[in-house]
Order: sequence, then structure tokens, then C-alpha cells
Amino acid sequence: MNKIEKTIDENSVGERIDKAVAAMDQEWSRSQVQQWIKEGHVLVNGKEVKTNYKCFFNDVIEIVIPDPEELNVIPEEMDLDIYYEDADVLVVNKPKGMVVHPAPGHTTGTLVNGLMAHCKDLSGINGVLRPGIVHRIDKDTSGLLMVAKNDLAHERLVNQLVAKTVNRKYKAVVHGVIPHDYGTINAPLGRDQKDRQSMAIVDDGKHAVTHFNVLERFREFTFVECKLETGRTHQIRVHMKYIGFPLAGDPKYGPRKTLSIDGQALHAGVLGFEHPRTGQYLEFEAPLPAYFEDLLTQLRI
Repeated sequence: MNKIEKTIDENSVGERIDKAVAAMDQEWSRSQVQQWIKEGHVLVNGKEVKTNYKCFFNDVIEIVIPDPEELNVIPEEMDLDIYYEDADVLVVNKPKGMVVHPAPGHTTGTLVNGLMAHCKDLSGINGVLRPGIVHRIDKDTSGLLMVAKNDLAHERLVNQLVAKTVNRKYKAVVHGVIPHDYGTINAPLGRDQKDRQSMAIVDDGKHAVTHFNVLERFREFTFVECKLETGRTHQIRVHMKYIGFPLAGDPKYGPRKTLSIDGQALHAGVLGFEHPRTGQYLEFEAPLPAYFEDLLTQLRI
């Protein structure tokens, strides 16, 4: 377990304890913090409190972060769309609708379940719930992912992500007709203070940059390619909404009236990186899935 302490200053006086604690780390959701409070993992001046406790000046908050729940991840035979594989790395094309890794309450049918049945050697750096997972894409986003088969490969691939040398290009359909052919969105991302399950543009968020170019325009939509310079959670979805062109079909960041395609029209089509052992540059491209091609056909009518 990890223990963190904070003393309430004048800026947090009168705030609910769950809101004050959730604001301490962008990765903590309000609901997660509320659960910690109910389980006695959050103490105020050495005593347990309720989630609606209002903070006083100089209150000492002690948070004991419980160890993550370890789940028994069961290998499942799946027909994985594998683009490349050797002793160090694997590249797989994830279908729309598949979750990347297990989580409490969702332990089967994930990409990790399929990977564990396909190969017995996956890196352990991200723990038992995310073996081999170097980066992820959302459930309803399709496309290419690189998977590390040992810890050396994992570390070197992560280093490339940090150095921004991995080539990641996505194709998307967005609401509205973008008038200019190219653009760069440079806006920091963090947890939405009004909805901790969502991301938003926030002043103290993490540096995030997305480049885009227009591929085709329709009457009410635009087909674009987005290139990630950074890889923050929901980055393309939030950035395109920020400039007024939210992704079609996006249930979280799109308008209420959008296309009925069961999630955002977003596909990770290009993935390029240096092989973690040989240093050779590898690049892969996955074609648009059938639903995406059908959508483009309908928009052209």
C-alpha cells in the first residue's frame, strides 16, 4: 500500500473531502475516491469521515492507497488479427468493440485474454492485468497496437513513446466541415473536474499535441487523418471536440444527435517504431474496417 498525506490550505476550505482528494491526482476518479473513503482508506486528522465531509483549514488528510485488485486472467482462444510477431514484439489489429485489458467487473473477452492464449511470453512490467501492453486504444477504436513479449522490449518501446518517435496515425470522421486542410492542436489534457470519468482541456493538464489533415469533405462531416505527437487518454476525441469538430458516433464527447455506429469513428491505421532489439524501423498499416468504409460510402451519397 502507498500512503500520501496532504494538509488542506485556504484553496480547499469548505470542499467535500472526496472532491479535495480526487483533485490531488488526475488519475483518481471521484467514484474511486468515494470507495476509498467508505472503506476507511482516507483519514482526516486520524479519523474516518463520510464522503460529504467539508474540509477545514489545516486538516491533515491521510490517503492509504490500497493495492490494486489482482484478477485471475484466463487465456481465451481468439482469432487475433496479427500483423507481425517475433521473439520480442507483436503487432495486432484490435477490432472495434474489444477492450484492451481486464478490469474489475470485466475480466473476459479482452485483447489480453486472447494474447495470453496465443503466446505464453509477455512482458510483466505492467502487472498481471496488462501483460505485454505498452500502449492502449479505446474499446470502440479499432486498429494497431504493439505488444511487448519481454521486459527489455517493453522498456525500449516505452522509451520510444516518451521520446515521441513512434509513428501513430489515426483516421476519423468528425462533425462539421473543416475549412482548412491542415492543423495542429496543442492543448493540455486532464481529468474533467465536472465529470471524473471524462478528460478535458485543463490549464494544469498534461502536454498534448495532435496534428491533423483533411482527407475528404462531405455535406456535414469531414474525413481526417490525425497524427499523435503525444498519446494521452482520449486525446484525439477531446482535441477535435475542443476545436469544434467532435468525432462522429462518440457517445462521450460528441453531440447528442450523432451517427448510430456504436462508438466513435476512429481507426488506428498506421503504427511505426524501431524494433526494440535490432533497431530496424518497422511500419504497419491496417485498412479501414468494413463499418468505416460503409460509413464513408453513405456520406458520399
